[in-house]
Amino acid sequence: MRTMRKGVQEGLAGDVQLGLDVVQAAGLNGERGKAAPTTTPSGGKGEETAFGRILTGDARRHLVKLPEACIDLSFWSPPYYVGKSYERHLSFDGWCSLLREVIHCHTRIIKPGGFLAVNIGDILCFPDPSMPRFQANNMRRKKVPVTREQILAVKKEHPNAKRQELAEMLGCSEQTIQRRLEDNNVRGGKQAASTKVVLTGCMVAEWAEEAGFHLYDQRIWHKDPCWANSRWHSNSYRAVDEFEHIYVFWRPGITDYDRNRLTADEWASWGSRGVWSIRSVRRNDRHEAEFPEELAARVIRLFSPPGGVVLDPFVGTGTTTAVAKKLGRQWLGIDKDARHTRMARRRTDGA
Repeated sequence: MRTMRKGVQEGLAGDVQLGLDVVQAAGLNGERGKAAPTTTPSGGKGEETAFGRILTGDARRHLVKLPEACIDLSFWSPPYYVGKSYERHLSFDGWCSLLREVIHCHTRIIKPGGFLAVNIGDILCFPDPSMPRFQANNMRRKKVPVTREQILAVKKEHPNAKRQELAEMLGCSEQTIQRRLEDNNVRGGKQAASTKVVLTGCMVAEWAEEAGFHLYDQRIWHKDPCWANSRWHSNSYRAVDEFEHIYVFWRPGITDYDRNRLTADEWASWGSRGVWSIRSVRRNDRHEAEFPEELAARVIRLFSPPGGVVLDPFVGTGTTTAVAKKLGRQWLGIDKDARHTRMARRRTDGA
């Protein structure tokens, strides 16, 4: 993990102290495979017991105040570290710390046999100056067909020829000669750092295992192609983003298996299927990274009992809490942005 973080800029200094506070409160000790303590005194100072609320603030500060074993399902979609406005303050190290600490805060509050479900993109990509530069030579967009190899062949025949003379021989500009020889026309060949591509699933699974959870299931959300989020579709062979993962982690304990949560048709069409094809939110007017209500509904119906408690520590504008309320679950949402929590309250109250 440390090699992934090399060469990334520093995050906010304030997150460091918050991280230390959470480490102490959640029992995070940095040892792989060792979970945080699962017991705390009940009725402690500042303990938050009421559900049906949307709280404003950092999830890490609120989660440590919840009673032990009070949540049936925590379903959330964290910042993806793709440059959205609400996450631009985060460095890669800061992003990793945020997710790891939030996951560890769940050890105490998820009921035995309950679930932690994380919806996240399959990869992260960000500039990494420590990587060798990947150079893309776009063959179609060149206005002048002269190649570097042709120039080198002429130079071999005329070793003393200057750039202007080479240009006259090849019928192109002197600037073209310079660009071909120095690779200045190749994308990434000048100054831009290469894009680091990192798989998210292995990191999330590692943090969950540290916290005492075990990977139970995964679903793939097949959505609309996200051309706006693609950083390479014009000068690359890489694919555009059109799916996300839902990683479902289980806290050891007895899990009630109720086949009546879905109809026979629903089990056949999506309940037992690994890929869910659900259209993305058409207009993100409320939040720039909102997931569809149908996605939340499927997760909540599958992995929480009627009347159970559903938590979303990155609630945004309230998709999870609104759907939980519609489905007869108790709910609790947390978000750092006061503007979003106001919208989430209105939306959930009206559900």
